Amino acid sequence: MANPLYDGLFGQHVGRDTVFLHLPDERTLTYAAFLDMAAQYAAALTDMGLAPGDRVAVQIAKSPHALVIYAACAQAGLVFLPLNTAYTADEVAYFLENSGARVVLVDSGKRDAILPIADRCRAQLETLDADGTGSFATKAAGFPPHYDTVPRSEDDLAALLYTSGTTGRSKGAMLSQKNLLSNARALQSEWRFTAQDVLLHALPIFHTHGLFVATNITLLAGGQMIFLPKFSVDQMIDALPRATTMMGVPTFYTRLLADNRFDAALTRHMRLFISGSAPLLAETHVQFERQTGHRILERYGMTETNMITSNPYDGERRAGTVGFPLPDVEVKITDSTTGATLPRGAIGEIEVRGPNVFQGYWQMPDKTAEELRPDGFFITGDLGQIDADGYLSIVGRNKDLIISGGYNIYPKEIELLLDAEAGILESAVIGVPHPDFGESVVGVLVAAPGQTPDLDAIRSSIGTSLARFKQPQKLVVLPELPRNTMGKVQKKALREQFADVFA
Repeated sequence: MANPLYDGLFGQHVGRDTVFLHLPDERTLTYAAFLDMAAQYAAALTDMGLAPGDRVAVQIAKSPHALVIYAACAQAGLVFLPLNTAYTADEVAYFLENSGARVVLVDSGKRDAILPIADRCRAQLETLDADGTGSFATKAAGFPPHYDTVPRSEDDLAALLYTSGTTGRSKGAMLSQKNLLSNARALQSEWRFTAQDVLLHALPIFHTHGLFVATNITLLAGGQMIFLPKFSVDQMIDALPRATTMMGVPTFYTRLLADNRFDAALTRHMRLFISGSAPLLAETHVQFERQTGHRILERYGMTETNMITSNPYDGERRAGTVGFPLPDVEVKITDSTTGATLPRGAIGEIEVRGPNVFQGYWQMPDKTAEELRPDGFFITGDLGQIDADGYLSIVGRNKDLIISGGYNIYPKEIELLLDAEAGILESAVIGVPHPDFGESVVGVLVAAPGQTPDLDAIRSSIGTSLARFKQPQKLVVLPELPRNTMGKVQKKALREQFADVFA
């Protein structure tokens, strides 16, 4: 019996002396060296008493060694559980308790804070730092660079990724080998990745985007990555002439566009720019094409599903949409109350079915039953519509829907108008409690650099395009919108901030 994930992503590269990772300071790491280290790590984890299916929690800085742990878990049949490096000790405690992780790897600087939690959860704690040192690295160095890969099936659990927990406790999405491998194969084909590609990688790797999209596709194609520890405009601009592809969140692109060095000459060797994890403003699409001659490819996915849709590689990359379903993936729009499928053009809940869809939420059978239908369709919680040409647009989250005086209001419709107003960089529309209407609309604005928005003029302008019940009863200007590490606007934080504005 084989191990589909390890064999498909890593096993084909054993002994291959070509470069896998380009690191800062002109250092490189070959596939062979990477996988030799992974074999040592796998042996060390097994020696610690871990058996196939056990969870390994990892909260360490982005580095080649963090990726090696992922490969080692795949080879040893263990479940990889990456944690956001910004999580506090109290937050880590929940993940360890909930997952039942047998081992937790942390940076040396976090050891003292996490050790009592690990002891309470009966998890072995080891350290692993970005430079490859630490107690775990010392253990692993004592093993030979060879390990007999543990047989696994495509339905075996490969990773446990916790959702952001914006509506309560985080949920552990159970991702199988099939979920990860099928999605990587579809994306490699759709985006035309080959061994000649060099991906500029500045994303975090505790998230689906940087780990299971960027890294898995590169491994599958046998390409290379310029592996930066974090996003830096200067480092990105320095590295771009050596890259052929880049994946990023909207913030990456807006910050690059603000630098005069980022132009057509700098990007002439690039084959593809991909954006995801948060919506890209239409104006960013326009400015990017004007400044570089390239058109960004926008796609859509989530923790529970990996990638769902993508704008086409060949064909129109339509701003404001996330394109078409990937091969073998089905997408439909349904009525949030009845579950009935809606016709094209109607706004409703996005549901998805395919080999990419997760197995359910860890130890939450009731929550799994709520969101994963018996026929395999996953209720995403996103609202969207499919146009006459088949392009999917995301209207917002179901929980962000505003109901004012009995009327449904979709924030995206208002945000598009606000974003187009003079002096506005971006906006977020939220619903907050109102004594008469239940909820009412607040528009949160960020001014364009050097601009002072005329709020009265904006009210007047959008009033000609919106029914009165949709018009914001209050407009406020903030220096910036609150975002998570992947660039998504945190509307929950805004709702809390302005909860009493109509009180």
